[in-house]
Amino acid sequence: MKDDKNKHQNNDIQLDDDLTTAPKTASDIDDSLNGEDGTFDDLETEEFVDTDEEGKELGTSAKLKQLREKLRVAIEEKQQYLTGWQKEKAEFINIRRRDEESKQEFYKFATQGLLEELLPVIDSFDMAMSNKEAWNAVSGEWRGGMETIYNQFKGILTKNGIKAFGEIGNPADPAKFHMIGVDNTDNAKFDHTVSAVLQKGYMFKEKVLRPAMVRVYQMT
Repeated sequence: MKDDKNKHQNNDIQLDDDLTTAPKTASDIDDSLNGEDGTFDDLETEEFVDTDEEGKELGTSAKLKQLREKLRVAIEEKQQYLTGWQKEKAEFINIRRRDEESKQEFYKFATQGLLEELLPVIDSFDMAMSNKEAWNAVSGEWRGGMETIYNQFKGILTKNGIKAFGEIGNPADPAKFHMIGVDNTDNAKFDHTVSAVLQKGYMFKEKVLRPAMVRVYQMT
């Protein structure tokens, strides 16, 4: 315990000695900072000032001019980044749009090809049902089943934008009708109209998928 007490006393003494050497007045503090008593001789201080490219200190107006220039450059860089981002965004949107259009075009042609393969099936039904004598000769249950299947096929075509065309009396439009024969007429109102439909035509949306095979009236 005695040793501990002596240690504390020694410490107190040492602290008192340090306090006696510390500067006590403002003048003493200034002298210490100026290094007159050697206390802060080894302390280096540095003052940060704005300078030009030649190292000369800038005045207030020059500093403001320099800040304005820095601000102008920052705004220009921001605008460049914004313009670049907008261009990248527009290009990304265009790529997505073109990709979607390509998918839609592919789907349209794939659907068109599949539906074209169904048309001969519909033609077979049309031929069988157009022969009224043979059609009425079979049982009603069989006809009913065939008519149900026929209507299902037509429903699929209609759902996918396929529409049949070609009726007697239609104007003989060469873009939609394939003329395979003529029938003479002396009636002017029948001239160049469909006289008989041998095979119906089909539209796919606004496009002729298959022209109708027809005979056409012609004035004698």
